[in-house]
Amino acid sequence: MKNLSQLIANGTIILDGGWGTQLQQRGLEIGAHPDLWNLTAPEKVEDVAKAYVNAGSQILLTNTFGSTKFPLKKHGCENKVAEINRAGVEISKRAAEGTAVKVFASIGPTGVMLVMGTVKPEELYDAFLEQAEAQAAGGADGIVVETMSDPAEAALAVKAAKTTGLPVAVSFVFDSGKAKDRTMMGTTPEQMVSQMTDAGADVVGSNCGQGIDGFIPICRRIRASTTLPIWMKANAGLPEIVDGQTVYRQSPDIFAEKAVELVEAGANFVGGCCGTSPDFIRALQQKLTIHR
Repeated sequence: MKNLSQLIANGTIILDGGWGTQLQQRGLEIGAHPDLWNLTAPEKVEDVAKAYVNAGSQILLTNTFGSTKFPLKKHGCENKVAEINRAGVEISKRAAEGTAVKVFASIGPTGVMLVMGTVKPEELYDAFLEQAEAQAAGGADGIVVETMSDPAEAALAVKAAKTTGLPVAVSFVFDSGKAKDRTMMGTTPEQMVSQMTDAGADVVGSNCGQGIDGFIPICRRIRASTTLPIWMKANAGLPEIVDGQTVYRQSPDIFAEKAVELVEAGANFVGGCCGTSPDFIRALQQKLTIHR
């Protein structure tokens, strides 16, 4: 693929939106592991991916967020890491076939806390390496290490992903502290940039945790700290529980309006996280064309 500087040379790159709620709309049960659908219901996963391609996503992620051996072990599938990750990439590649859309494979946290001392750093590194190698074998154009809160874990994931030779983005959740500008581990945007740059990340940014309003000051702080491209995927506002269901009330149009401010703050890659859908990506695509 083109290198990242060429990719962003013509303006903001539109990412995809949330996957979990989209899969649930297609029948995924609450509590089920979505990544297993790469093997048992690939046509439904591809339907989500195609919806984002059709909405205007220029980079599409994969249904592999929880596909290191640690979360898969809880479902008795730790021996299927390579199979699930390779299938996840191949599904998104099929959805993007015939277009210029690139596929960045998703790597999420393991759910294991290094500070607890129950696993060694090298064990986490090996788990991330197993995942990243399978994603590269599946044909990924890049990798995104996302929804991270612990910089030690994220650094291991970035270093493992970098061994593939693919471009690597890393994205943290800033939803803690009075100003919601720290991760759960207390990491600031500036500390994240420094530590992830040292780990070798090609792109840095934030996803999940809060609505797009809170992402704008975080983006400004990241931009003031680095010349690297910035990756931003906000939620559709704050969730509310209505009749036992999680509801996000922000509209695609309002989200897209705010995304203009996000671009002005320095974001190069913009998409959505929890509560966002292909309608949000369509609105982004229409609104952000003025920045290309």
